[in-house]
Amino acid sequence: MTPQTGLYFPAMSDSILPARLQEIREVIATRQAASGWSHTVRIVAVTKTFGPEVVRAAAAAGLTDVGENRVQEALVKQEACADVAFAWHLIGGFQTNKARQVVGRFALIHSVDREELAAAIARRVPEGSQQAVLVQVNCSAAPQKGGVAPEAWPPLLAALRPHSTLRVRGLMTMAAFEADEAGQRRTFALLRTLRDAAVAEGHDLPELSMGMSNDFGAAVTEGATMLRLGSLLFGAREALTH
Repeated sequence: MTPQTGLYFPAMSDSILPARLQEIREVIATRQAASGWSHTVRIVAVTKTFGPEVVRAAAAAGLTDVGENRVQEALVKQEACADVAFAWHLIGGFQTNKARQVVGRFALIHSVDREELAAAIARRVPEGSQQAVLVQVNCSAAPQKGGVAPEAWPPLLAALRPHSTLRVRGLMTMAAFEADEAGQRRTFALLRTLRDAAVAEGHDLPELSMGMSNDFGAAVTEGATMLRLGSLLFGAREALTH
């Protein structure tokens, strides 16, 4: 059961996924209405550790975005689901030597957190094309979370501007797992504040990727444009071995 919504879902089946989505969208609508937001919130279905059949079930339920944490796992599923029209998102961190496998394979990379990685991506984008990315910021100060420190975000953004083959679309963050809703909201509000300050300086940064299965309500309240939902859609992963 998620603490913010009271929703509880057993293991995923094709027949109940549309109902899950409907309930989640109702929570999103309620939260947005209470907070004065009206923008579209995109659900990125996180299929980490689940097989290609789950990707297909997500497509059948009307989802158009799928997220993967690991490059190799994502590439296998992309090949297995080549006939499914999806926007693939890479939401996990990766080393610079994986950049050649990533560029052009994902509609959006959520986890750019250093200039070295950005440069490795940019070098592999064909001239005349762009790779869309988000900058990951550690707004919770949790040591186990990835991302650039909030105070280092403006210099990193400035360093990325010369890379014409990158298109920075916004920011991503994760709240500390043990945080209560007030803590979650502080984390997400900080990300929005950082984004808004950059927008005020003339940057086009429409996306805020924040909120997962256990904290998506707080993220919506603070203005999320993308939610990364896995277990809430597809069930728990405890029985899986990888």
